[in-house]
Amino acid sequence: MNKKRTVKTLQKMKKHGEKITALTAYDSLFAGYLEESEIDVILVGDSVGMVYAGQETTIPVTIEEIIYHTKAVKRSVKNALLVADMPFMSYQVNPEETLKNAGRILKESGAESIKMEGGENISNSVSRCVKAGIPVMGHLGLTPQSIHQFGSYKVQGKSKDASEKLIKDALILQKAGCYAIVLEKIPAMLAKEITEKLDIPTIGIGAGKYTDGQILVTYDMLGMFEKFKPKFARRYSELATEIKRSITKYVNDVRDNSFPSKDESY
Repeated sequence: MNKKRTVKTLQKMKKHGEKITALTAYDSLFAGYLEESEIDVILVGDSVGMVYAGQETTIPVTIEEIIYHTKAVKRSVKNALLVADMPFMSYQVNPEETLKNAGRILKESGAESIKMEGGENISNSVSRCVKAGIPVMGHLGLTPQSIHQFGSYKVQGKSKDASEKLIKDALILQKAGCYAIVLEKIPAMLAKEITEKLDIPTIGIGAGKYTDGQILVTYDMLGMFEKFKPKFARRYSELATEIKRSITKYVNDVRDNSFPSKDESY
């Protein structure tokens, strides 16, 4: 499927029962790897703050940082749908401020869509952007920008009231114009119910297998980020171990003067 993915592509994939694949990228090199693998969606997530910049949460990430990393990613992307996160406080003030910031991200970074966290509380901002021609991906469940409100990265939507609110929020986001919604860290059967109620696709992260697609943080999937290991993040490699082994070997080779060799010299 080596062709350009768009918002319409994802919606057609849901209709035909084709699973949507998505991963994060923060630089041109990794974006190139994802592009070669024919990934459907590349998200320049505010997770960059934690896995790339070493911050404790995603909250400190700025618009300028999202633009910088998205521009880098864009240079390697031709076919994947490129989505950029709206960072904390870039869309919570009012719809006009949201539109201004979303427009800036698209114009300056080359992103083709933006993503916002929240439900009914952001519906007016979603609608304002969509009416202006900016595609919006929603994000419900565990919304990391609200970590201080939640208190921890725990599963969301477990109680009846909480699950009903998530269903309501998903329907509101759809009505507001979102073309897809990320569902993070919610019970699998709740994600299934939401997916079946929506006409737009759902993309799960820690939300079971019944969503229309899946997304992971690439550094988690490759076993590069070691501060914590989410239950939902299957590790396809343990690159942190291999990277550290290679660096240690290099350091030792330099120290014992076995690098560079004659063949590696001019």
